[in-house]
Amino acid sequence: MMAGSTNALQKPVTLSADLESVIGKGPMTRAQVTSKVWEYIKANDLQDSKDKRQINPDAKLGAVIGKDQISMFKMTAAVSKHLS
Repeated sequence: MMAGSTNALQKPVTLSADLESVIGKGPMTRAQVTSKVWEYIKANDLQDSKDKRQINPDAKLGAVIGKDQISMFKMTAAVSKHLS
């Protein structure tokens, strides 16, 4: 396998402290981050009851993606800002 050809989703990334407080200690892969964020959303019933594509963040998740309702697509981009 050539250097640099690692799938971005499989490369471990460092998480911000805010993100770690939601999904646990990094590093973890982007795929793991996404799945753990979804686990958190489902466990805390943060999907909008009328439109499941909308997320209503609680205080902890709000520290990562903002306090306002956000679509699942924008949420992924917001979470990415907490990865390095």
